[in-house]
Parts: sequence; structure tokens; C-alpha cells
Amino acid sequence: MRFVNSYLSKIKEYVIKNNLTYSIDTMGCQMNENDSLKYSGILESMGFKEADSKTANLILFNTCCVRENAENTLFGRLGFLKSRKIKEKNVYIVVVGCMSQQKHILDKIKVSYPFVDIVLGTNAMSIFPEKLYNAIINNKKSIEYIEVGNEIEEEVPIKYDDKFKASVSIIYGCNNFCSYCIVPYVRGRERSRTPQDIINDINELAKKGYKEIMLLGQNVNSYGNDFKEDSLKGYTFPKLLKEIEKINGIEIIRFMSPHPKDFSDELIETIKNSKKIARQIHLPLQSGSSKILKEMNRKYTKEKYLEIVEKLKKADKNISFSTDIIVGFPNETEQDFKETLDVVKKVGFDQVYMFIYSKRVGTRAANMTDETKPEEKVNRLERLKSLYEEMLPELNKKMIGKSYKVLVEGKSKNNDKLFTGRTSQNKVVVFEANKQDIGKIKNVEIESEHLWYLKGKIVDD
Repeated sequence: MRFVNSYLSKIKEYVIKNNLTYSIDTMGCQMNENDSLKYSGILESMGFKEADSKTANLILFNTCCVRENAENTLFGRLGFLKSRKIKEKNVYIVVVGCMSQQKHILDKIKVSYPFVDIVLGTNAMSIFPEKLYNAIINNKKSIEYIEVGNEIEEEVPIKYDDKFKASVSIIYGCNNFCSYCIVPYVRGRERSRTPQDIINDINELAKKGYKEIMLLGQNVNSYGNDFKEDSLKGYTFPKLLKEIEKINGIEIIRFMSPHPKDFSDELIETIKNSKKIARQIHLPLQSGSSKILKEMNRKYTKEKYLEIVEKLKKADKNISFSTDIIVGFPNETEQDFKETLDVVKKVGFDQVYMFIYSKRVGTRAANMTDETKPEEKVNRLERLKSLYEEMLPELNKKMIGKSYKVLVEGKSKNNDKLFTGRTSQNKVVVFEANKQDIGKIKNVEIESEHLWYLKGKIVDD
């Protein structure tokens, strides 16, 4: 479905005349961040200008429902806006995304936050301009539940905040139904974009000077499994990667997140032979205990996970790994947790995103009894964090003296005399450079490590 909307132009004159501005507050994953860029594109197509959240006329919350604290954050911020909504004219509040795809959240907003103007779910960008037109021009609120659709909205306006790096969604939804995860219920079943639509998007980005592309999906390596047309059957994620590799101007290809159960030998071979695919693989572990993994419905074991890691290390010894780990899943024992620590030791993760299990209404895990004490879960999280931070310096030291291709992204936030970029392994590096180097790929030799970043020098001729 192509994004063609007459309401973009219908409201534009009013928006420009009244100097209306917008601000977007994004919670959650990179898919949400990409969606927010599209909402920015839509709003600016309607004449809105971006502004600070304290002064913006339209405040849009793009929500996440993976953890409970996101709900608390949203409701706190909505409550804070109530007085401003009452006092000021031309203030509009919009809630979109995963959280608002849940009926109990919608009901709570209706009862406790009736001043919200629009609530939309995860697959409703095509109707957003009309809902906004009605809210602004006709003073008509729209707080309603909309089922997740199966159609993919193409050619949605998008505003990138970076001039050299861009994200491109390749697949929406998820079919995995991990027992702790609400995502399949709020984002729907897997829907792959056609290879041609993806290639067209990336070609356009390359023409504009973009050097690095991040391919996004809840499970990128199941890309193409849902194709029913004869011409597309058998079109896999590795095949898509090979096509993107051919695009002139694109120098770095990243992707997240793959699922270990779908990490094929074909994908490993594609990574091995590629000159553009980044040497950093985000491989969600969630738990190192095969017993807990089975309860999570992850469809792989500890041994299978470690086998994939070893294959990747054998394919390229420079590959680094990042992961997600849930601590305190219902009835996780001390031995289960030690299995997780064992995997962390064996893999040597450069980045670990770690969380205490958060019960989600509507998931199978929400109905499990759980006798593990909250303080024990906190203790385990601290132990995991300590182990990771103990291992990190040694991983960093292995990079000292080696040169890496780095996209110069801009000046360092902490020192305006230095510039910053990331290695293929996704390690932050700071180094001396010139303003004209921004947006260029430079060879940077690592000189020292500082836990969360590396320091280096450009060694190009």
C-alpha cells in the first residue's frame, strides 16, 4: 500500500499560518525510532516545524510495551501535560506505537487522561493525517482501538536526523511468540517488504550521500519466509544482503535483530565473504539455561547458541557480539543464572543489554508462578553487570595497535577538539580529525582503551 494522503496538503495552510510546531518522545527499540522518523516526515509534510517539547504545539509519544517502566513513564508525562493542555490553545497530544495497541492501555487513557487527542497503534500511519486534521480543524478526538493490519505502508515521508547513517525496515511483526514477549500481539505477524522496495530506498539514500545502513526487523533473518509469489519464494535474508552489497556508496551494512534459531550457515557464509557487512553481530541470548530457554519458547539451547557463536568466530576472528539478557525469568534458579554467566564468559560480549524480567499482560509467562524473590533478581542483575564490566577491558585491549575503518560521524560530545565514530565492531572511537573528514571513512589505529570508548589516530596517507 502506497502512502498517498490528501490530508497532508489540506491542513498545511492552517499549520503554517499558525506556526504550529511538534516534538516526538520515542520509547523503545530501533523499530520505534525508525517509526518516529516517519512521523517526523509526515508532520513536516503537513507544515509543522520541530521544536522543544516544552513549547511544541503537538507532542507525540511513540510508545513501547516491552517493559512496565515504559508505561509508568508515559502516564507520568501525560499527567505533566494536563495543565498545559487546559491553559494553552493549539496544544495537541498524540499517543502512538506498541503500548497503545493494547486495549487495557487505551481504556486507561480514556478514563484517566481524556485530554489526549489521538491514540493510534502500530500500523496506522496512513490514517494519522486524517485523525490529526479532525483533531485540529474539527476539534474531534480519536481514541479508538484499531486492529493490526497486514498491509505494509510504502513511501511514507521520512526525516533522518543523521546525514550519513540511516535505518531501513525490511520486515514488520513477529511469528515467534516468546512466552515473555508482547510484540507479536501488538505488531502482528511477519510481513516482509519486497526486495525491490528495500533496494529502491537504499539506492536513494546512497545518492544522498549516506554511507551506513542499519536493516531493521523484529527478526531480520526470517525475512522472506512469508513471500507467497512464485517469483519471490526462496528469497532469503542473505540474498537481500548480497543485493545491498552491490549498491555503490553504501560502505557499511548493519542489521538487528536476528534470532538465533534462524541463524543459518548461508547467513554466516554471506557475512564471511562480505566487504561491507559490519563485524558486529547482535545475537539475543535472553538466558544461558536450556531449561529457561525452553520455558521462554526460544527454540534453541545453550549449546546451539554457542555453536553459532563458534561458527561466526571461525568465519572471522574480528567479529564482536552484543546481546540481550533477561534476569529473573519466573522460577529461574541460581544454577540457571550460573548457566547465563557461563555463556557470557565463553562468548565475551562487547555489549550486553540486561534487564530484570517484566511481566506483560497477555503473554504466557504472565500466568506462571514465580517464587524467586525480587531482591534476588536485583542481586543477579548486579552480578551480571559486574562480570560484563570485568571482561570488557580485556576485549578492548585486543584492539590496541590495530587499524579499523571508521565513519567519521562528527565532534565528540565530551570534547569538541576530538571527533568520534564507530569501528565495524560498533566500538566508539575518539580521535583527532578535521571538519572536512565528517562523513568520510578513515583508517583509525587504536591507541588506548577507556572501558566505554577507545582512543585512536587516523593513519590514512
